[in-house]
Amino acid sequence: MPKKVNRIISILSIIILCLGQSACSFQGVGKHDDKEVHIAIQPSAAFVPLYIAKEKGWIEDALKEYNIKVVWQEFESGPPMTDSLLAGDSDIGVIGDVPTVTVCAPGNDVSVIAIAAQAADSYAILVPYESKIRKAENLKGKKVATTYGSTAHNMIEKYLNTAGLTINDIELVNTTVGDTQAILEKGLADAISIWEPNVTRLAGTGDIRILASGSECGLAGINTIVVRDKYGKDHPEIVTAILAQYKRAVDGLPKMDAATLTALSDELKVTPGQMKRIIAKFKYTITITDEDIAALNDTIRFLNDSKIFRKDYDISESVDRSFYKED
Repeated sequence: MPKKVNRIISILSIIILCLGQSACSFQGVGKHDDKEVHIAIQPSAAFVPLYIAKEKGWIEDALKEYNIKVVWQEFESGPPMTDSLLAGDSDIGVIGDVPTVTVCAPGNDVSVIAIAAQAADSYAILVPYESKIRKAENLKGKKVATTYGSTAHNMIEKYLNTAGLTINDIELVNTTVGDTQAILEKGLADAISIWEPNVTRLAGTGDIRILASGSECGLAGINTIVVRDKYGKDHPEIVTAILAQYKRAVDGLPKMDAATLTALSDELKVTPGQMKRIIAKFKYTITITDEDIAALNDTIRFLNDSKIFRKDYDISESVDRSFYKED
Protein backbone atom coordinates (compact mmCIF):
# COMPACT_ATOMS: atom_id res chain seq x y z
CA MET A 1 0.00 0.00 0.00
CA PRO A 2 1.45 3.41 -0.90
CA LYS A 3 2.83 5.39 2.02
CA LYS A 4 0.48 8.31 1.35
CA VAL A 5 -2.54 6.00 1.51
CA ASN A 6 -1.33 4.54 4.80
CA ARG A 7 -0.94 8.06 6.15
CA ILE A 8 -4.52 8.88 5.17
CA ILE A 9 -5.79 5.70 6.82
CA SER A 10 -3.91 6.47 10.03
CA ILE A 11 -5.32 10.00 10.15
CA LEU A 12 -8.85 8.80 9.50
CA SER A 13 -8.54 6.11 12.17
CA ILE A 14 -7.73 8.64 14.87
CA ILE A 15 -10.21 11.24 13.60
CA ILE A 16 -12.93 8.60 13.76
CA LEU A 17 -11.78 7.69 17.28
CA CYS A 18 -11.88 11.34 18.38
CA LEU A 19 -15.20 12.06 16.70
CA GLY A 20 -16.65 8.85 18.04
CA GLN A 21 -15.68 9.83 21.53
CA SER A 22 -17.29 13.25 21.18
CA ALA A 23 -20.40 11.77 19.63
CA CYS A 24 -20.93 9.37 22.48
CA SER A 25 -20.11 11.82 25.26
CA PHE A 26 -23.77 12.32 26.01
CA GLN A 27 -23.96 8.66 27.04
CA GLY A 28 -21.59 9.18 29.98
CA VAL A 29 -24.32 9.04 32.57
CA GLY A 30 -23.22 5.87 34.35
CA LYS A 31 -24.63 2.51 33.34
CA HIS A 32 -24.07 0.67 36.59
CA ASP A 33 -25.29 0.44 40.16
CA ASP A 34 -24.87 3.71 42.05
CA LYS A 35 -23.23 1.72 44.85
CA GLU A 36 -20.35 0.73 42.58
CA VAL A 37 -17.30 2.61 41.39
CA HIS A 38 -15.74 1.35 38.19
CA ILE A 39 -11.97 1.93 38.05
CA ALA A 40 -10.28 1.46 34.67
CA ILE A 41 -6.68 0.26 34.83
CA GLN A 42 -4.12 -0.82 32.25
CA PRO A 43 -0.88 -2.84 32.48
CA SER A 44 1.46 0.14 32.40
CA ALA A 45 4.19 0.72 34.96
CA ALA A 46 3.01 4.34 35.09
CA PHE A 47 0.24 3.14 37.35
CA VAL A 48 2.19 0.98 39.79
CA PRO A 49 0.68 2.74 42.84
CA LEU A 50 -2.82 1.87 41.68
CA TYR A 51 -1.79 -1.76 41.23
CA ILE A 52 -0.39 -1.75 44.76
CA ALA A 53 -3.61 -0.27 46.17
CA LYS A 54 -5.53 -2.93 44.22
CA GLU A 55 -3.29 -5.76 45.44
CA LYS A 56 -3.60 -4.70 49.07
CA GLY A 57 -7.32 -3.94 48.93
CA TRP A 58 -6.80 -0.43 50.27
CA ILE A 59 -9.45 1.21 48.11
CA GLU A 60 -12.02 -1.43 49.00
CA ASP A 61 -11.27 -0.88 52.69
CA ALA A 62 -11.48 2.90 52.37
CA LEU A 63 -14.87 2.73 50.67
CA LYS A 64 -16.52 0.33 53.11
CA GLU A 65 -17.90 3.21 55.16
CA TYR A 66 -19.68 4.46 52.04
CA ASN A 67 -21.02 0.99 51.19
CA ILE A 68 -19.37 1.24 47.75
CA LYS A 69 -18.24 -1.82 45.80
CA VAL A 70 -15.07 -1.46 43.72
CA VAL A 71 -15.18 -2.92 40.21
CA TRP A 72 -11.79 -3.15 38.51
CA GLN A 73 -11.83 -2.96 34.70
CA GLU A 74 -8.75 -4.15 32.81
CA PHE A 75 -7.82 -2.51 29.49
CA GLU A 76 -4.80 -3.11 27.29
CA SER A 77 -4.17 0.57 26.58
CA GLY A 78 -5.59 4.07 26.91
CA PRO A 79 -7.71 4.50 23.75
CA PRO A 80 -10.30 1.78 24.58
CA MET A 81 -10.38 3.09 28.15
CA THR A 82 -11.43 6.52 26.92
CA ASP A 83 -14.33 4.93 25.06
CA SER A 84 -15.45 3.25 28.28
CA LEU A 85 -15.24 6.52 30.22
CA LEU A 86 -17.26 8.39 27.63
CA ALA A 87 -19.88 5.64 27.48
CA GLY A 88 -20.31 5.83 31.26
CA ASP A 89 -19.04 2.29 31.81
CA SER A 90 -15.94 3.49 33.69
CA ASP A 91 -15.89 6.22 36.34
CA ILE A 92 -12.19 6.76 36.95
CA GLY A 93 -9.26 5.88 34.71
CA VAL A 94 -5.48 6.13 34.41
CA ILE A 95 -4.16 7.09 30.97
CA GLY A 96 -1.27 8.65 29.06
CA ASP A 97 -1.07 12.10 27.51
CA VAL A 98 -2.70 11.53 24.12
CA PRO A 99 -5.74 9.67 25.52
CA THR A 100 -5.96 12.36 28.21
CA VAL A 101 -6.22 15.33 25.88
CA THR A 102 -8.60 13.41 23.64
CA VAL A 103 -11.03 12.29 26.33
CA CYS A 104 -10.88 15.62 28.21
CA ALA A 105 -11.63 17.75 25.16
CA PRO A 106 -14.47 20.29 25.58
CA GLY A 107 -17.87 18.66 25.50
CA ASN A 108 -16.71 15.26 26.71
CA ASP A 109 -17.36 15.90 30.43
CA VAL A 110 -14.21 14.16 31.67
CA SER A 111 -11.58 15.95 33.78
CA VAL A 112 -7.98 15.48 34.88
CA ILE A 113 -7.97 15.19 38.68
CA ALA A 114 -4.37 14.14 39.36
CA ILE A 115 -1.04 13.27 37.77
CA ALA A 116 -0.34 9.56 38.12
CA ALA A 117 3.30 9.73 37.05
CA GLN A 118 5.87 11.44 34.88
CA ALA A 119 8.48 9.37 33.07
CA ALA A 120 9.82 10.31 29.66
CA ASP A 121 12.11 7.28 29.54
CA SER A 122 9.30 4.83 30.21
CA TYR A 123 8.55 5.24 26.49
CA ALA A 124 10.91 4.02 23.80
CA ILE A 125 11.24 3.09 20.16
CA LEU A 126 12.59 -0.44 19.73
CA VAL A 127 14.21 -2.18 16.78
CA PRO A 128 15.60 -5.69 16.16
CA TYR A 129 19.04 -6.01 17.73
CA GLU A 130 20.80 -6.44 14.37
CA SER A 131 18.85 -3.65 12.66
CA LYS A 132 20.83 -1.06 10.70
CA ILE A 133 18.52 1.63 12.05
CA ARG A 134 20.71 3.66 14.41
CA LYS A 135 19.19 7.15 14.37
CA ALA A 136 16.00 8.99 13.53
CA GLU A 137 16.86 9.68 9.89
CA ASN A 138 17.24 5.93 9.31
CA LEU A 139 13.48 5.56 9.87
CA LYS A 140 12.63 7.38 6.65
CA GLY A 141 10.55 5.08 4.46
CA LYS A 142 10.35 2.42 7.20
CA LYS A 143 7.36 0.78 8.87
CA VAL A 144 6.90 1.89 12.48
CA ALA A 145 4.22 0.21 14.59
CA THR A 146 2.41 1.60 17.61
CA THR A 147 -1.04 1.93 19.14
CA TYR A 148 -2.80 4.84 17.45
CA GLY A 149 -3.84 7.53 19.88
CA SER A 150 -1.29 6.56 22.54
CA THR A 151 1.62 8.47 24.08
CA ALA A 152 3.93 6.13 22.16
CA HIS A 153 2.35 7.49 18.97
CA ASN A 154 3.23 10.99 20.17
CA MET A 155 6.83 9.87 20.71
CA ILE A 156 7.21 8.72 17.10
CA GLU A 157 6.32 12.18 15.83
CA LYS A 158 8.66 13.88 18.29
CA TYR A 159 11.55 11.54 17.50
CA LEU A 160 11.12 11.98 13.76
CA ASN A 161 11.11 15.74 14.24
CA THR A 162 14.64 15.58 15.69
CA ALA A 163 15.80 14.64 12.18
CA GLY A 164 13.50 17.04 10.35
CA LEU A 165 11.09 14.23 9.49
CA THR A 166 7.36 13.79 10.08
CA ILE A 167 4.86 10.94 10.10
CA ASN A 168 4.56 11.51 6.33
CA ASP A 169 8.09 10.14 5.97
CA ILE A 170 7.30 6.71 7.42
CA GLU A 171 4.62 4.05 7.11
CA LEU A 172 2.71 4.10 10.39
CA VAL A 173 1.26 0.72 11.39
CA ASN A 174 -1.52 0.43 13.98
CA THR A 175 -1.16 -2.45 16.42
CA THR A 176 -2.09 -3.62 19.88
CA VAL A 177 0.38 -3.80 22.75
CA GLY A 178 0.17 -7.59 22.80
CA ASP A 179 1.18 -7.90 19.15
CA THR A 180 4.20 -5.60 19.13
CA GLN A 181 6.85 -8.25 19.80
CA ALA A 182 5.51 -10.60 17.12
CA ILE A 183 5.24 -7.76 14.61
CA LEU A 184 8.89 -6.86 15.14
CA GLU A 185 10.16 -10.44 15.19
CA LYS A 186 8.26 -11.37 12.01
CA GLY A 187 9.51 -8.32 10.15
CA LEU A 188 6.06 -6.79 9.76
CA ALA A 189 7.51 -3.53 11.05
CA ASP A 190 11.02 -2.12 11.21
CA ALA A 191 10.48 -0.46 14.59
CA ILE A 192 7.88 -0.23 17.35
CA SER A 193 7.05 2.51 19.83
CA ILE A 194 5.91 1.21 23.20
CA TRP A 195 5.92 1.87 26.96
CA GLU A 196 6.92 0.17 30.21
CA PRO A 197 6.88 -2.59 31.30
CA ASN A 198 6.98 -3.69 27.66
CA VAL A 199 10.20 -1.77 26.94
CA THR A 200 12.17 -3.62 29.61
CA ARG A 201 10.53 -6.96 28.88
CA LEU A 202 11.24 -6.84 25.13
CA ALA A 203 14.72 -5.35 25.42
CA GLY A 204 15.50 -8.06 27.95
CA THR A 205 15.07 -10.81 25.35
CA GLY A 206 18.42 -9.93 23.78
CA ASP A 207 16.87 -9.86 20.32
CA ILE A 208 15.51 -6.32 20.56
CA ARG A 209 17.25 -3.06 21.48
CA ILE A 210 16.23 0.48 22.36
CA LEU A 211 16.69 2.94 19.50
CA ALA A 212 15.59 5.98 21.50
CA SER A 213 13.93 6.87 24.78
CA GLY A 214 11.41 9.63 25.40
CA SER A 215 13.83 12.10 26.96
CA GLU A 216 15.88 12.12 23.75
CA CYS A 217 13.07 13.82 21.83
CA GLY A 218 11.39 16.06 24.39
CA LEU A 219 8.59 13.72 25.42
CA ALA A 220 7.33 14.60 28.90
CA GLY A 221 5.73 11.22 29.59
CA ILE A 222 2.77 12.60 31.53
CA ASN A 223 0.20 10.10 32.78
CA THR A 224 -3.01 11.22 34.43
CA ILE A 225 -5.91 10.14 36.58
CA VAL A 226 -9.24 11.24 35.10
CA VAL A 227 -12.86 11.10 36.23
CA ARG A 228 -16.23 11.44 34.58
CA ASP A 229 -17.52 14.85 35.64
CA LYS A 230 -20.92 13.54 36.64
CA TYR A 231 -19.41 10.85 38.84
CA GLY A 232 -17.08 13.36 40.46
CA LYS A 233 -19.95 15.76 41.12
CA ASP A 234 -22.22 13.06 42.55
CA HIS A 235 -19.54 11.24 44.58
CA PRO A 236 -16.70 13.65 45.45
CA GLU A 237 -15.93 11.81 48.69
CA ILE A 238 -15.37 8.56 46.78
CA VAL A 239 -12.99 10.18 44.31
CA THR A 240 -11.09 11.87 47.15
CA ALA A 241 -10.79 8.56 49.03
CA ILE A 242 -9.41 6.80 45.94
CA LEU A 243 -6.78 9.48 45.39
CA ALA A 244 -5.80 9.26 49.05
CA GLN A 245 -5.08 5.54 48.63
CA TYR A 246 -3.11 6.21 45.46
CA LYS A 247 -0.99 8.71 47.40
CA ARG A 248 -0.61 6.15 50.20
CA ALA A 249 0.85 3.70 47.69
CA VAL A 250 3.17 6.38 46.28
CA ASP A 251 4.49 7.19 49.74
CA GLY A 252 5.05 3.50 50.48
CA LEU A 253 7.04 2.69 47.32
CA PRO A 254 10.50 3.04 48.92
CA LYS A 255 9.53 0.45 51.54
CA MET A 256 7.63 -1.98 49.32
CA ASP A 257 7.72 -5.47 50.81
CA ALA A 258 8.91 -8.52 48.87
CA ALA A 259 5.45 -10.07 48.60
CA THR A 260 3.99 -6.93 47.03
CA LEU A 261 6.95 -6.62 44.65
CA THR A 262 6.47 -10.22 43.55
CA ALA A 263 2.73 -9.77 43.04
CA LEU A 264 3.31 -6.56 41.09
CA SER A 265 5.98 -8.20 38.94
CA ASP A 266 3.66 -11.10 38.16
CA GLU A 267 0.87 -8.68 37.24
CA LEU A 268 3.08 -6.78 34.79
CA LYS A 269 4.92 -9.91 33.58
CA VAL A 270 8.46 -8.91 34.51
CA THR A 271 10.97 -10.17 37.07
CA PRO A 272 11.25 -8.46 40.48
CA GLY A 273 14.66 -7.13 39.44
CA GLN A 274 13.23 -5.67 36.26
CA MET A 275 10.32 -4.21 38.22
CA LYS A 276 12.69 -2.31 40.51
CA ARG A 277 14.55 -0.84 37.53
CA ILE A 278 11.30 0.16 35.86
CA ILE A 279 9.93 1.88 38.97
CA ALA A 280 13.15 3.91 39.21
CA LYS A 281 12.29 5.56 35.88
CA PHE A 282 9.12 7.11 37.24
CA LYS A 283 8.24 10.11 39.34
CA TYR A 284 4.96 9.03 40.91
CA THR A 285 2.91 11.90 42.19
CA ILE A 286 -0.59 13.32 42.57
CA THR A 287 -0.18 17.07 42.30
CA ILE A 288 -0.90 18.76 38.95
CA THR A 289 1.83 21.33 38.25
CA ASP A 290 2.08 24.13 35.70
CA GLU A 291 4.73 22.04 33.94
CA ASP A 292 2.24 19.18 33.60
CA ILE A 293 -0.33 21.54 32.10
CA ALA A 294 2.25 22.86 29.63
CA ALA A 295 3.24 19.32 28.61
CA LEU A 296 -0.37 18.30 28.00
CA ASN A 297 -0.98 21.46 25.98
CA ASP A 298 2.08 20.53 23.93
CA THR A 299 0.40 17.20 23.21
CA ILE A 300 -2.71 19.04 22.02
CA ARG A 301 -0.51 21.03 19.66
CA PHE A 302 1.08 17.80 18.40
CA LEU A 303 -2.32 16.34 17.58
CA ASN A 304 -3.48 19.50 15.83
CA ASP A 305 -0.23 20.01 13.93
CA SER A 306 -0.45 16.40 12.79
CA LYS A 307 -4.02 17.08 11.64
CA ILE A 308 -5.32 14.11 13.62
CA PHE A 309 -7.22 16.21 16.14
CA ARG A 310 -9.30 19.31 15.45
CA LYS A 311 -9.87 20.66 18.95
CA ASP A 312 -7.26 23.24 19.87
CA TYR A 313 -7.99 24.03 23.50
CA ASP A 314 -6.23 24.62 26.82
CA ILE A 315 -6.17 21.49 29.01
CA SER A 316 -6.47 23.69 32.11
CA GLU A 317 -10.14 24.07 31.13
CA SER A 318 -10.53 20.37 31.93
CA VAL A 319 -8.54 20.18 35.17
CA ASP A 320 -10.20 19.81 38.58
CA ARG A 321 -7.86 20.02 41.57
CA SER A 322 -10.65 19.90 44.17
CA PHE A 323 -10.36 16.17 44.92
CA TYR A 324 -6.82 16.30 46.30
CA LYS A 325 -5.14 18.86 48.51
CA GLU A 326 -1.49 18.81 49.58
CA ASP A 327 -1.00 18.14 53.29
